[in-house]
Amino acid sequence: MLARPLFPMLLALAMAACTGPAAGPPLEPVEGFAVERYLGTWHEIATIPAWFQRDCASDTTATYGPAPEDPSWIAVRNACRTAAGEEKVAEGRARFTGSPATGALEVTFLEPLGFWLWATSGAYVVIALDPDYRWSVVAHPSRDYAWVLAREPRLEDATLARLRSVLAEAGYDTCRLVLTASADPRRGARLCDLALPGEARPA
Repeated sequence: MLARPLFPMLLALAMAACTGPAAGPPLEPVEGFAVERYLGTWHEIATIPAWFQRDCASDTTATYGPAPEDPSWIAVRNACRTAAGEEKVAEGRARFTGSPATGALEVTFLEPLGFWLWATSGAYVVIALDPDYRWSVVAHPSRDYAWVLAREPRLEDATLARLRSVLAEAGYDTCRLVLTASADPRRGARLCDLALPGEARPA
């Protein structure tokens, strides 16, 4: 396993580096967000590949729970398996940037001397969320980061088509997103290249 202090620091620095000007109109976070329903484990279905995830080969998950030091914060545990089968973990904290009923948060993975460093936090904006909390789309104002998450390790193609449209409408180039779902044999394919229900295959 990668040493725990190193991976969170690199991840925090990477996220901090992308907190500059937005690459498009402001993102619209979901309203009526219920944090208690959002907690638990999510599987990564698709993402824009980032250098700090380059060692992740499969089983990428994000697990959220109550933070013991502050009830208004969320404890974050990101994990994946390397090609050698080792688990790679990053632990952090998230907090709302406004009302807890709005899906706009910031996340930090840097904890020097036992204090979470919010100055290095990255935006975590939930722009689409299933009414039953079965899937979620997380965006960043720079449009350099995005995650499609689900409670199960694979999404139905009809849902994936819908979420691809959500990302495109939010200003993302869906060709930058790659399918990472371990249970999908198309893993590694660009999201824009997938032939999905109700949409013509991109040229």
